[in-house]
Amino acid sequence: MLQQIIFIAVLAVVGYIVWKKARQIYQSISMGKPENRTDQPEQRLKNMLLLAFGQKKMFRNLTPAFLHLCVYVAFVITQIELIEIITDGVFGVHRFFRPFLGGFYTFIISFIEVLSVLALVATLAFLSRRNLLRLPRFTMKELAGWPMKDANLILIGEIVLITGIFSMNTADMQLHQGEYGFLVSGMLMPLLSGFSETSLHVIERFGWWLHILTVFGFLLYLPYSKHLHIVLAFPNAYFADLSNTKGKMTNMPRITQEINLMLNPSAATDAPPPAENERFGAKDIQDLSWKSLLDAYACTECGRCTAACPANITGKMLSPRKIMMATRDRMEDIAKAKEQNGPDFDDGKTLLHDYITPEELRACTTCNACVEECPVSISPLNIILELRRCLILEESNSPDEWNKMFNGVESNGAVWQLPAEQRLTWIQELEQK
Repeated sequence: MLQQIIFIAVLAVVGYIVWKKARQIYQSISMGKPENRTDQPEQRLKNMLLLAFGQKKMFRNLTPAFLHLCVYVAFVITQIELIEIITDGVFGVHRFFRPFLGGFYTFIISFIEVLSVLALVATLAFLSRRNLLRLPRFTMKELAGWPMKDANLILIGEIVLITGIFSMNTADMQLHQGEYGFLVSGMLMPLLSGFSETSLHVIERFGWWLHILTVFGFLLYLPYSKHLHIVLAFPNAYFADLSNTKGKMTNMPRITQEINLMLNPSAATDAPPPAENERFGAKDIQDLSWKSLLDAYACTECGRCTAACPANITGKMLSPRKIMMATRDRMEDIAKAKEQNGPDFDDGKTLLHDYITPEELRACTTCNACVEECPVSISPLNIILELRRCLILEESNSPDEWNKMFNGVESNGAVWQLPAEQRLTWIQELEQK
């Protein structure tokens, strides 16, 4: 009875903390500007099933894709056993589903154990890739410090979780002389031969509590970790851009309107007035769309975007992964500051300049490689474009080479410093040669 009360109390506390943090994340994402992403629901559902659930983009590289699949499938299927553990904890019973499922129960738990072994192998491989092989995209400077520790903590937590599963199942099998018939824990039974019944009960309870407390710890830690993508990858894939034109840049309505007015001044009477304090581009979180903010929280920090970025490959400062990490950091800092100092508090910082520098933004070639490589269709490019627009249109902060191009477009309708008549003569001369 005491164990049951403790379990319910811990479950309630964890549930409240997770709900509170989830609410804060939702509020942070809601700071973004509205954007309609509700069209084509059937296509969006298909997109979510293929990208988030089916891991479609992961299989461009088979080795890490297979390892990730082992962990992913184990994570999904293990929730069945987790439901039983929570049921047992709340109602003070033991293996609640076994009497109802019979032999199928044995199959399910055995299947979970096999998946857990594969997940253990994959976890050890991931730890080796990060800490022994030190693959380049896992050792970039934006991962120094906490991001590297974050990835390792989750992987170590996975090992602890699997240890709890097999401690619980193997001791339970030994207590019941193999009656349950679980596959892997049945093979591990000799490790506990010779233990007294009391010792086996202790080991079984130790494994049970180790497993559930690790799960609770993971739930509490998840909102502060890059592994939040486990949850947010699904809505992020659902609300992804469905445009068939890859890399298409969205025009700013106000700029388009001004150009149309220049070409047709008589339409000025029909043009809506500019919004009060309208910003061209984005300087801080509130100027980005809510989808860009969701992208930042859904980022896996896998680094595939940065590894494919031509600017980064050639030694430029730009790292698309760092753009997403900086955006998420800014949201978290704003939420923390408002919680401590009130909702109207302004820390005097902005995403542009304080978190992301002009040098990073200027290095982008807008090739869309980062979006193409992302497993869940995150778009660092949208954030880069909006910040760069603010730099140019509001701060007049652009290199001389760009200014020459802008002047040429404004004065001559082309990037060259040549009037249209001279360009036509130049073309005709080329045709005559």
